[in-house]
Amino acid sequence: MLDRSSSTPLWEQLEDILRSQIESGKWQPGEAITSENALCKEYNLSRMTVRSVISRLVQEGLLYRVPGKGTFVSEPKILATPLPYMGMREQLERKGYKITTTVLRNEPIKATERIAKKLDVEIGTDIYLIERVRSVKSTPLSMQRSYLKHNFDPPIDNYKLENEQLCDILNYDYGINPTKVEETLEMVFSTSEIAEKLSVPPSYPLLYLQHIRYMEDDKVEYSEIFFKGDKLRLYFEYDGLKDRKLQKSEL
Repeated sequence: MLDRSSSTPLWEQLEDILRSQIESGKWQPGEAITSENALCKEYNLSRMTVRSVISRLVQEGLLYRVPGKGTFVSEPKILATPLPYMGMREQLERKGYKITTTVLRNEPIKATERIAKKLDVEIGTDIYLIERVRSVKSTPLSMQRSYLKHNFDPPIDNYKLENEQLCDILNYDYGINPTKVEETLEMVFSTSEIAEKLSVPPSYPLLYLQHIRYMEDDKVEYSEIFFKGDKLRLYFEYDGLKDRKLQKSEL
């Protein structure tokens, strides 16, 4: 129950209680939580206070609302690391998720001005495009486009990318083993094209990851991945910082 003698605000105490009930599994994913009216009566709080607490948990992704039906517990977000450490498919399968891959495109194309800049090639250069959607439990999770600067022999479209990891094929079959990777991550809103492929409404918020793989000083691959931000959480870990000397400008 709430401790009204505590210096901790009542709304914060209620948030901790609801969060604990979600994280402990008292309310399972997809299950409706106690209604706002019932929470008001149970904790003797105003409707505004209860609604604001629930809204915070909805914004955080722990809960979601269904108009006319109530508020429900969200599926836990999938925790993944950036792709240079391990391919997305391998990460998810190791966590026990059933993954399906749908290959939308696997073909040679001419580099557009934007892609030519990313790969440091001339506009119109022959490159390869591989576009695929990853799904968990038949629900789309991400869409990835990989642009490859390479003359593949044998052609890479001979491979069944629905069942094989692109990074493994590049490494073991073509000897492409990147020595450096650059990544950027930002939030974007889905275009109509991306929204259709991920089964979300247009202007839906997505995590947008771009990475460029190098072999020595040569760019060999540029990829862009659109993740459904309500389904995935990326984990970053930095080691060896104790051995790094900070410059005066960083202190």
